[in-house]
Amino acid sequence: MLKKNLNLGFVELVDKMGNATSVVNAARVSFNKRTIPPLDDQDKRLLKYLWKNKHTSPFRHVYFTFHIRAPITIFRQWQKHQVGSNFNEISGRYVQFENSFYMPSEFRGAPVGSVKQGSGDKLPDDIQEIVKARYELSCDESYKAYLDLIECGVCREQARMVLPGCLFSECFWTCSLQAVIHFLNLRLDKNAQAEIRYYAEAVYEVLCKDPDIKFLMDICFER
Repeated sequence: MLKKNLNLGFVELVDKMGNATSVVNAARVSFNKRTIPPLDDQDKRLLKYLWKNKHTSPFRHVYFTFHIRAPITIFRQWQKHQVGSNFNEISGRYVQFENSFYMPSEFRGAPVGSVKQGSGDKLPDDIQEIVKARYELSCDESYKAYLDLIECGVCREQARMVLPGCLFSECFWTCSLQAVIHFLNLRLDKNAQAEIRYYAEAVYEVLCKDPDIKFLMDICFER
């Protein structure tokens, strides 16, 4: 349906269920009422009231399914968002992984002061070249070791253990509107890791290409 490419990765919206009318009707059923689209001003005020006052259960009646290609490290952060979400990922037990690794556009230094997480400023250009070469070498060596283990007869489920977190994988992510808003509020924050922030921006951009969903996003999303 709607897709955003990110270097070697992507975010694609492959399916959706529900719309703004679904949210309104999920709320109005409490009074045994139902709205016929298009929504009127009263319906729109109801949507804003529900979200503002944290009556969020009606927003769980809108669902999305995304096909995502991202580094494994990013998936491990993403998959912490379990409430209202379901993930199914490529299994290295069943398939042989491709030689495809995420390469940062720049390398950042360690955080300074009392900060315990995140990163600092971009490393100097001369250091960039050194760490980039070492990073690429590490990826090449790990993938060669992976193939060597398979060639020696090691099962895929054990051979994959030598592969780094920057290896690309793919998954399907199905989530409610409430869950995706929660994900975006956290992962678009300036304190989120830059790499997952790129993917959160892609999710937001893909959803906003659908006018009906953008209407709901504008109501719910506080950035």
